[in-house]
Formats: sequence, C-alpha cells, structure tokens
Amino acid sequence: MTRERFERLVGEAVTLIPKRFRREIKNLALVVEAEPSPELLEEMEIEPPDTLYGLYQGTPLTERTWGYGNTLPDRIVIFQRPIEEDCEDEDEIRAVIGETLIHEVGHYFGLSEEEIEEIEERYWRGDTLGPDEDEDR
Repeated sequence: MTRERFERLVGEAVTLIPKRFRREIKNLALVVEAEPSPELLEEMEIEPPDTLYGLYQGTPLTERTWGYGNTLPDRIVIFQRPIEEDCEDEDEIRAVIGETLIHEVGHYFGLSEEEIEEIEERYWRGDTLGPDEDEDR
C-alpha cells in the first residue's frame, strides 16, 4: 500500500473519534512513519516478534499543570509497516489503524490502560455511540 493511501486511511480513522473528543484535541500532530526504530523498541522493552503499531509522545491532559504551554505539539505516530505486515487486507488495516488511533488518543486524554481496553472492546464489537454521546454541545 502506498504511503498516501495509508495516510488517507489514518485520516478516515480520525472521524471515528467522537466530536466531543475531537473538539478537545489541541496541539497534537498525527504522523505516519514506516516503522519503529530498533532503539525505540528496545527502550519500550518490546522484543520480536512483537512490535508497535502506534505511539503517543507528550504530556497527557490529566498531567498538565497551570504553567503548561508554549510547547511543541504532542505527537501520535502510526507505524505503517507493522500494521501492513500483520493484516491480511485493507479492511483489516483500516480496523487496526482505528483501534491504534483510539488507543493513542486515549493516552493523550490521560485514560488508564483499563479504560482504553474497554473502549477498544466496544470498537471491536462494533458498538456505536448513542445519539447523545456525540452531539455538538
């Protein structure tokens, strides 16, 4: 898959994030990279055959103090090659990108791993938000 097509799928995945959360995302860069570096995998204690699909780099909203500001954007990196290697077709790639983005945005908002896993389970079950969960308020 071309980088351009993969980036389009990442862009589509952003629309899966409920509006009420998208409105609160500020100063966050979404980047696609080919794959995590060996140094990053070592730092995170990830050993083959395991790999990394995405990474949040920054200070979660829940950890920011009153003096936080004038900083470079937080980053979410989505790694193309590991996702493609572990998926059989474009539909599966789309689904894994969606789950990865949800997971990393959860870190941005300061959610615990347990809270993120619960959201991911809803995603994989195909549960959708109720009408009142995604209204413009």
